[in-house]
Amino acid sequence: MGLIDPRLAAALEIQFARRQAALAAGAERVGWKLGVGASERIGGQWAVGNLTSATRLESGAEYLAGDHLALHADAEVALELAADVSADADRDEAVTSIAGYGTALELVDLEGTDEDPEKIVADNVFHRAYALSPLDRALPPDGVRGRLIINGQVRAAGPAEQDLGELVRWAAVVLGAMGERLLAGDRLITGSVVQVAVASGDVVVADLGALGRVRLTIAQ
Repeated sequence: MGLIDPRLAAALEIQFARRQAALAAGAERVGWKLGVGASERIGGQWAVGNLTSATRLESGAEYLAGDHLALHADAEVALELAADVSADADRDEAVTSIAGYGTALELVDLEGTDEDPEKIVADNVFHRAYALSPLDRALPPDGVRGRLIINGQVRAAGPAEQDLGELVRWAAVVLGAMGERLLAGDRLITGSVVQVAVASGDVVVADLGALGRVRLTIAQ
């Protein structure tokens, strides 16, 4: 399994088997997500989750919250690749592979945050749904600030401080160890810039300034 922790590899085997079942049932490949929070790291290594059309929503859509007990919204930097990224690519190669940037609004259920990280990764790193803006923006040279606006009020704001090139490079390493790879056209969401709890009835907007904004409504 190469450079990745064997426990991370074991969790990803379960996650990727479920992804393959979704693809076999008709879902389309979209890309990947990075899990960089403390509760989803294994052996100190960032986790990778998967994105398919099965959980994709368009901006402005409703998401049915159902019985999710700890639903949260994440505002994230999203990107699209213009070229394949191999497992031995360096950070600079990873950066040059990026075609454009945008905004992601991801919905996650943090119930079970105290569980074993291997289960969290196997369950696709808390993921429930996501929506993307167009991924055609240049990354502003002075950085990006993210905001989550709930029912018209700014609930959280902060700078996007992720090293996006390093995140892309690491995703390529992990996927390579698992017999996968980053492909041209893949979309990546790169971890929470800001996160807030949401509930049924909330109108949620992720706003990353020059990178765009995405809106979802939480329905019961």
